[in-house]
Amino acid sequence: MNPATIFHAFNPAEAQLVRSRLEAAGFHPFVADELSALSIDGYALAAGGIRVQVPETEAAEAREFLAPPTE
Repeated sequence: MNPATIFHAFNPAEAQLVRSRLEAAGFHPFVADELSALSIDGYALAAGGIRVQVPETEAAEAREFLAPPTE
């Protein structure tokens, strides 16, 4: 499984909320870099955020699921 990053968050609560939404929709998400962001001040901002990832085969569909609705 090659993971694909589909969302960047700058706090763990936001990353976990996105992970929960994806999981409830049947995706297989994983939160990366969360512990580093919690243990080192400023790490999330310096490293580009906490990453929410899914298997590469689910990435396009997961991005579409997270996209804001269009009118």
